[in-house]
Amino acid sequence: MNDTLNITGVVATTPRHVVTTEGLAIASFRLASAQRRYNRATNTWSDGDTNWYTVTAFRQLAINIAASIHRGERVVLSGRLRLKPWQNGDKNGLNVEIDADSVGHDLNWGTSAFARVQHASSPDALAAQTNNHGGQGESPPATATESDAWATLPDQATSIQAGDGERFDQGVDNQRTVRDPRRSQQQGVHTETVTGPSTELPEAAVPF
Repeated sequence: MNDTLNITGVVATTPRHVVTTEGLAIASFRLASAQRRYNRATNTWSDGDTNWYTVTAFRQLAINIAASIHRGERVVLSGRLRLKPWQNGDKNGLNVEIDADSVGHDLNWGTSAFARVQHASSPDALAAQTNNHGGQGESPPATATESDAWATLPDQATSIQAGDGERFDQGVDNQRTVRDPRRSQQQGVHTETVTGPSTELPEAAVPF
């Protein structure tokens, strides 16, 4: 199964950013998506069932996610759906993953600011951007080989089980400060503030 979809949700884990020995940047995080339903009888909104996804991104998109996306923020993304069965002893299940093509903040819930960074084509410049958690440019869709590379990382869990993981606190303050790599080199640190209402993560364990 390899379908393209658009989805909104809450970033449930701090994005994990690594670079393989081959120089491939990879970022991954868990996304909780729940549809809100309006109850006409009580005139109130309530969350429906929560769906959990493992979102993975590669190359420049992975670098930019590490610099821009934080746990508790609401995002909108598009990507390709992948269903991967797993087995651990006598337990087995299905892991739902999304290979992201684009990720951004959901502006229904707050404000954001775009900082363009000059795209670097040389390996040295790319390494400098990786260290500064900056970067800009389009990321071509990940290939099957790149997607499989994430699973071969030595510290990556080989299976995900429902019910494992931690319970996240409700009420996340999404005010943050980010570093602009260009200005940090020339004019010092540049800060931006993202403001918006507190975001409540669904009451569920995150299997990550």
